[in-house]
Amino acid sequence: MPKTGDRFDPKGLIFESYRIEGITLQECRTIFLDWALSLPIGLDQREALSDLISRYGPEAPDHPMTDVIRDGLSATATPKRRGGWRSRDRN
Repeated sequence: MPKTGDRFDPKGLIFESYRIEGITLQECRTIFLDWALSLPIGLDQREALSDLISRYGPEAPDHPMTDVIRDGLSATATPKRRGGWRSRDRN
């Protein structure tokens, strides 16, 4: 596995989550949120997630963090419709 503290994992949070034995999905989600908030401004989150899944996914396909990263990738790929009066059909 790669070293910690690189461009796409500045604090090494994702790296360390894969080293924690018995980590739960909820714990991975919490770590992922901290990771997302610590990304430098201007860094493409989708690019970072793609890099992380290519690093860790093949070695740990059943790890809960792999599921969280996959969910993050699918969420960035499919933007949600915003609600409110502006999104409703008008006569």
